Amino acid sequence: MNNARESKMQGKRTKKNKKDKKGNNDTSDDIKEMELPDDFSIFGGGSTITSFGEDDSYLDEFDNDDRGDSDAAEQRAATRFSKLQDALSLAATLPSEKRSIKREGIYRVLFKAITNYATGPEMLESHWNNLLEACLFSIQGKGNAKPSEQYAACRVLEASAVVLGEDQDEIVEQLNDQLKRIVNATGKAAQVRCAALRCLAMVHFICGTDCLEEGEDCASIMDLCEKVAAEKYRGEEVSPLLRATGLDCWSLLSTTFHDATVAAGDGYDDDLGRGLQLLPLLASCLDSEGSDYAGLRRSAGECVSLIHEARLNLGLDEEEAENATERKFRRGSWDGSEWEVLMDEVKQRIAELSVESSHYMSKQAKKQQKSTFRDFNNTIVDDEAPEEVVNWKGGQLNLNSWKEIVQLNFVRHCLQGGFQIQLMTNETLHGVFGATFHASGTSLSQLEKRLYMSKTSEAAKSADKARTKQRRTRTNVKNHFLTADGEDI
Repeated sequence: MNNARESKMQGKRTKKNKKDKKGNNDTSDDIKEMELPDDFSIFGGGSTITSFGEDDSYLDEFDNDDRGDSDAAEQRAATRFSKLQDALSLAATLPSEKRSIKREGIYRVLFKAITNYATGPEMLESHWNNLLEACLFSIQGKGNAKPSEQYAACRVLEASAVVLGEDQDEIVEQLNDQLKRIVNATGKAAQVRCAALRCLAMVHFICGTDCLEEGEDCASIMDLCEKVAAEKYRGEEVSPLLRATGLDCWSLLSTTFHDATVAAGDGYDDDLGRGLQLLPLLASCLDSEGSDYAGLRRSAGECVSLIHEARLNLGLDEEEAENATERKFRRGSWDGSEWEVLMDEVKQRIAELSVESSHYMSKQAKKQQKSTFRDFNNTIVDDEAPEEVVNWKGGQLNLNSWKEIVQLNFVRHCLQGGFQIQLMTNETLHGVFGATFHASGTSLSQLEKRLYMSKTSEAAKSADKARTKQRRTRTNVKNHFLTADGEDI
């Protein structure tokens, strides 16, 4: 009798274990989630927006109609407002939806609507409680949420932070512990942990202030980024994708601190900048080889460029140098400091990566790496400031520092297709990039676009001829040794 009862109980335990392995009843870190591909995005996946009766066309950028009267402009604005409200109303239905694939599709609708149609925080604030509850429901793994759903929920929160704007400490407090828990969960898919960490960094960058308590502030998130960027974290090896994300988030958050906090010190005292303490890890990341580590090398190179730029900005002027000659090496230069040898090795490695032609990389990947590391090399080796110009309808953004470029790239990755719309309408982003923000304020009709912006316009033809002439000149210069008189130049 006892044997039969024990056999029956053993059978129940076996069934329970099988059920746990499917992830239905166990949310612990012991069960590894299905990994998502490294190039997985908020626009990917098998779910479609049209499956919810929505038309994807309403998520296009602002209408390209001819310049009309004020009534037409107000009608278009009302239409966008209505579409945004309809999308946000779906948030209340998310916790009651039983299928993960359906919830994932709704998150994709929300993400595109928030990034493309939310031109101010008012509408999003009125739906924030429902949106927050739904996203936390998915992030916590309730309702048998799949990794793709959790990833989409993190991306919605990240985009919402940009729209909600600055001075929102209560939002930081609502999300801080929840997102940290996802980043620390080694059983979660790497893409989900990356999305949670990027969301956490964006929330602190946009919404946070200097009033948060120690352990909940921006510095504590930088500590987490440093740990995640190491080879091992919590007893397990960290994927290159998550390590690269950790460095990207560290770079973003470091732009909110003074340059001295990042790069001050000489190595012989306890008052060291955070960037100096991170240099050995960055050097090891740059030494990594293989196509899987291309993103990690790029993130490390960008982080070193940011630290080097901060170091240069701390240079003493001539009057200070005359009164403090013995301390000159502490600021503005690596000469004489403990980090001089290490920085020389880093400079050499970055120079190698700027011309590397390895067999394990595709032609496109090699071209991208050379271009990226040439920019890093110009800053770290030649002390040249970077230059980048972003153009969009009605404005231009001129970037002349790695601090601005890091911020722009992070925001661009967050907003995806809605980047230009938010850049035109979001006051918080105007404040972030205010030093170089210029708005023209004029719009072009369809006829003017064809005359000035199309590929067959006179301006495009002129630019094409100029580029052809430049290419011919460069080719002739390279082949000059083959000619006798040099009249070809």
